[in-house]
Amino acid sequence: MSDIVQVPPVVAAVAPSRFRRRVLKHKGLLIGSAIFAAIVLMALLAPFVSPHDPYAQDLTNRLVPPVWYERGSWLHPLGTDNLGRDYLSRTLYGAQISLLIGLSVMLISGFIGTGLGLAAGYFGGRVDLVVTFIITTRLALPVVLVALAVVAMVGGTLGIVIAVLGLLKWDRFAVVMRSATQQVRSLDYVEAARAAGASQLRIILREVLPNVMPHLIVVGTVEAASAILLEAALSFLGLGVQPPLPSWGLMISEAKNFMFFSFWLIAIPGSALALLVLAINMIGDGLRDVTAPDSRS
Repeated sequence: MSDIVQVPPVVAAVAPSRFRRRVLKHKGLLIGSAIFAAIVLMALLAPFVSPHDPYAQDLTNRLVPPVWYERGSWLHPLGTDNLGRDYLSRTLYGAQISLLIGLSVMLISGFIGTGLGLAAGYFGGRVDLVVTFIITTRLALPVVLVALAVVAMVGGTLGIVIAVLGLLKWDRFAVVMRSATQQVRSLDYVEAARAAGASQLRIILREVLPNVMPHLIVVGTVEAASAILLEAALSFLGLGVQPPLPSWGLMISEAKNFMFFSFWLIAIPGSALALLVLAINMIGDGLRDVTAPDSRS
């Protein structure tokens, strides 16, 4: 039949059985998913498995080393910080903050950027010009400097950090969604929906958005990892999450004065942060590969 709609490679769907085979064969995706699942489980179980209150201070037990050191104790398996707080408990609760920031920033920036990108790519013309101008203006603003200035002026609470990063990290979503939508908007099935009398909103949500979703997922994982690192950088500079919250970036900042004498104070939260970002990036790369058409997989 000559009327069969041919989906182009950029949006071609992967059959469910073939998708499962690709997932099971992709070692990077499996390893990243396993690490990420372990960190999520660690964050969810933190209130139940933490041996101590992460905020409780005990100055008589300051800088106790981890259990694998000679002076270590099983009472504090990962040691204590300079205020005597249990490091295992603070590391477990720090996973909650990092995951919350990554997910929240991804949702906020994804909503803004995806909306702008879909509008610019689908409608084109003046809408595209306006959105392109907005994107260009945003790209002219250095994220770190703007975030530092805003947080320094209004404070560094967790909610403010999430809001600031969410309002600054949407540009990549907008650029990718605009480009992907421009490739999809003139395809046969979109024209068929338009000829059938479907509204513009229905076409965008039911025809265009599902076919650019793989791009959206990949960008979302990249932005989540970037937001976690940026929050850690802000906290390290003292303008992110404020004490006594157990943010991994803040834990590294608090330990910088002891790095030559108590190296584990930086190594433990730094390793946890690196593993989380690595896992998210591996998941994003894996999803890009397994959702690609056969010609690009």
